[in-house]
Amino acid sequence: MPVDETQAAQFDIARHHNGSTLVLTVSGELDMRTSPALDEAISEGALTAPTALVVDLSEVTFVASAAMTVLTVAQNKLGETLQFAVVADGPATSRPIRLMGLDQVFSLYEDLATALAAIDSPS
Repeated sequence: MPVDETQAAQFDIARHHNGSTLVLTVSGELDMRTSPALDEAISEGALTAPTALVVDLSEVTFVASAAMTVLTVAQNKLGETLQFAVVADGPATSRPIRLMGLDQVFSLYEDLATALAAIDSPS
């Protein structure tokens, strides 16, 4: 589902690697119109064979249930083959994720540095 031009100006997914970890930095609103783009970015990112995939929602201003579903499905699909984590802090992102209990489904971190440190440290 394409994102309309108004939303496209407010929504973006940047991709970069930190070692063997793929980081998807999302900005703007994650709703039912933009969540498919996140799903696609996660699926395409997994094909690059990272050892971990981090979705950074630090720049997200709104997260809808559709986006939380995308994150949960990603954890279920990818969790056995690579580490999956989400960065979210604040009332627009981490609060709804915690209220839905999804912090028990996937690893949730307050900032990217903490997420990357947890991924890089031995279990």
